[in-house]
Amino acid sequence: MDTMAIVSSMLAMQASGAQGQIQASFIKQNAEAERAAVQTLLGTANLAPGVGGNLNIAA
Repeated sequence: MDTMAIVSSMLAMQASGAQGQIQASFIKQNAEAERAAVQTLLGTANLAPGVGGNLNIAA
């Protein structure tokens, strides 16, 4: 294997590692956003009193 092929393969491995790190970062951010949305819907988030609670429309 010549030198350029070795360098090329090393650069490709580095690029794929960077892409994996970016992908993991996006997945983590999406999971945190989904968790926050579910907590808001369930009313378990740290929100002000009355936010996300039931609305009495009978009155």
